[in-house]
Amino acid sequence: MPGQTSLPRQTQAQTQTTNYLIPTIIIGILFFVFGFVTWLNSTLINFLKIACEIDNNVVLFFVTFAFYISYFVMAIPSSWVLKVTGFKKGMSVGLVVMAVGALIFIPAATSRTYGLFLLGLFIQGTGLAVLQTASNPYITILGPIESAAKRISIMGIFNKVAGAISPLILSAAILSGADILEKKISVATDAAEKAQLLNGLAAKVIGPYIIMAIVLFLLAIWIWFSNLPEVDQKEEEEEEDDPEIKQRRSIFQFPHLWLGVIALFFYVGCEVLAGDTIGQYGRMLGYDISHYQNFTTYTLSFMVIGYIIGIILIPKYVTQRKALQFCSILALVFSICAIFTSGWVTVFFITLLGLANAVMWPAIWPLALNKLGHFTKTGAALLVMAIAGAAVLPLIWGAIANKTTDHPQWAYILLIPSYTVILYFATGGYLAGLKKKNLLKEEVTV
Repeated sequence: MPGQTSLPRQTQAQTQTTNYLIPTIIIGILFFVFGFVTWLNSTLINFLKIACEIDNNVVLFFVTFAFYISYFVMAIPSSWVLKVTGFKKGMSVGLVVMAVGALIFIPAATSRTYGLFLLGLFIQGTGLAVLQTASNPYITILGPIESAAKRISIMGIFNKVAGAISPLILSAAILSGADILEKKISVATDAAEKAQLLNGLAAKVIGPYIIMAIVLFLLAIWIWFSNLPEVDQKEEEEEEDDPEIKQRRSIFQFPHLWLGVIALFFYVGCEVLAGDTIGQYGRMLGYDISHYQNFTTYTLSFMVIGYIIGIILIPKYVTQRKALQFCSILALVFSICAIFTSGWVTVFFITLLGLANAVMWPAIWPLALNKLGHFTKTGAALLVMAIAGAAVLPLIWGAIANKTTDHPQWAYILLIPSYTVILYFATGGYLAGLKKKNLLKEEVTV
């Protein structure tokens, strides 16, 4: 009877939701940590420019290079670590590695050595590579594939709220009075006096990073002893019943994955360009540090708005692929407007890129991982490697900015081809990749 069958189904649905709730909260906390640590880089760029006396934009953006290149170097080893430790213990290992990277800032600040700061950032990125390799497929698998973008968007809110807050906190801690300090340094005639001023500034970073290391160690212990379940490998392999997937023997037999990796490479590069370069761009436009140190927060605030819109619309009203198409076009429009305007208007359009960028990460991941079966972990590691786009594109931006000091907005010309690649993946590339290997079914739900 209908009345007899409805209760068990309802109970089963409630149980499934409950089973997902605790892991989702834990992963949400980790995404908050990702965002907080990652978007400190924008403040560190402004800080290190003064403390380490860096004038060259390319050298300055080795901050982002050192941090994000670790994803490329460590993604495959991270996948191996997770196979040995499991997802939960692997996350704890990643948090401990991040804490070690934070502690490197102590000798870096006391000696005011740029290379040591970069080493600390690389080690922090290494820990994050382990966390990202585990958490992104984890949240993708915790539920149906067609709503994966919605779940990742919820994680994105945790991530970008933390990212919007962290520059404000670190700026207040280490850049307060920086305008006055820079003026004192510029007029200081005695080398010892100048060194004393710079050493005093550098020392400000020690306290915040000691606190960060302690918090990361405590989180590692909590995750280790938490009841976070391991990912059920059967869920990853449930599509193995499909004969087309069953016969796949190589990761190279999934063209849509590789197109997704390329799209993610350019997307992450664009996201970091909009977030981490905007402070230096504001400096080049003549803004005071008290103003441009907060530009990253504006970009990430727009990203939070974008994530909320994505949660409301995906997948109820629009598929994640259609959302990716629309946001790619919107990003191209904002990029063109940023390049062909000036002053505060161009800054405004760059911050608006946060709105267009918000849906891209949560849409590209499930699209690229769709129908990979037992290759899901390897595919996730390749997508984590694609985060290296954030290491490469800012360096290119810096090189262009060095040559276009009279019109610094032209450095953002990089955004045009990057968003075009993402648009291709969203429109024709993804479907063509599936169709080429007979993985496209009659109805596309993602």
